Parts: sequence; structure tokens; C-alpha cells
Amino acid sequence: MKLSTIGSLLVACGLVMMVGCNKKQPEPVTQIPQQSPEAVAAHDVNSVAGVHWTRPERWGVQPPRQMRIATYSVPAAEGDGEGGECAVFHFGSGQGGDIVSNIDRWVSQFENGKPQQTSKEFNGLKVTLVQIAGTYLAPSGPMMQSSGKKENYRLLGAIVGAPEGSVFFKLTGPAKTIAACESDFNRLLGSLGKQ
Repeated sequence: MKLSTIGSLLVACGLVMMVGCNKKQPEPVTQIPQQSPEAVAAHDVNSVAGVHWTRPERWGVQPPRQMRIATYSVPAAEGDGEGGECAVFHFGSGQGGDIVSNIDRWVSQFENGKPQQTSKEFNGLKVTLVQIAGTYLAPSGPMMQSSGKKENYRLLGAIVGAPEGSVFFKLTGPAKTIAACESDFNRLLGSLGKQ
């Protein structure tokens, strides 16, 4: 075989390989692993700052995250592409800012967010309730920068005046999903009690 023929064959093989490598391969479907009852129990925190609550049964328990007491996953409503999330925060007695600054921070996470605010008492605990709807900026990371806009989102928030400092419940997700789990959120708040 001549050297030029071998060279031509190598070039042809190289082109075939390049074309084959440039084809977009389908991305693998990742399964969300089911947590064992033991793993759920290990992360299922339901008390802090002198108060306790009951997690709704339909809500899942996520592994611990920095700065959060607990994170619950909320199932997506039919037709919604993603579910919601309820994050629970407590920064310590006298920490975390006042009610107004926290509501302002939640409002800033929406484009043109306009909050609806009310106050209620649950089992002797004063709770400030907040609702915001619109385009969510999905803040994440240490600087809480937007990870992309999410339209037609809702936030249900509750700031609980606990004996050892405020406890914050922040439920976010697609509007339809949040509407479907609003009764769960209200039951969680109704289960609040002092330890």
C-alpha cells in the first residue's frame, strides 16, 4: 500500500470520528434516589429556637444545607415541571434582621414583587405571614445572585416570633404547585408550638 493511500485512509477515518463525536448524544436520565426511612429521620429537623412543628407528610426531607435548619421538597402540581421548596432558617437570638428587612429581602427576589402581609397567632406564637407572586429571580450561592428568572412563581413566608429568636419559613415554587400545597403550609403553621 502506498504512503499516500495510507495517509488518505487516516484522514478519512479521522473525519468519520470527528463527525461521530460531534453528534449530540442524548443526556442520561437521572433518577432521584429514594431516601430510606433512616436517612429521612436523620435530616427531619422539626424544632429550633424553642418552637416545634410537624412536617406535612407529602413533603420530602432534603439533606442539610448551609445556613438552613431544614429544607423540605414539595411535590409538583400536575402540569408543573418542577416542585416547590420550603426552607427553614434561624440565625440565633437577635440575629437575622427585623421583620421589615426580611420581607424586603424576599420582595427583592421577585421582579416588581408586591407583598401581601398579615399577622396571626398560632398556639401563643405571633407569626407574620407574607405572600408574593410574579417572576422569581431564583437567588442562590453565597452572594444570593439570580440563577435565572422563573415566571409565574409564588412565595409563602412565615416569620415566627420564637422564644429564642425569629424562625423563618420560606416556601417557593410555581404558582400552581404553591396553590396545591398551601393547605399543607397552613397545617405546618397550625402545628407550631412552644417546646
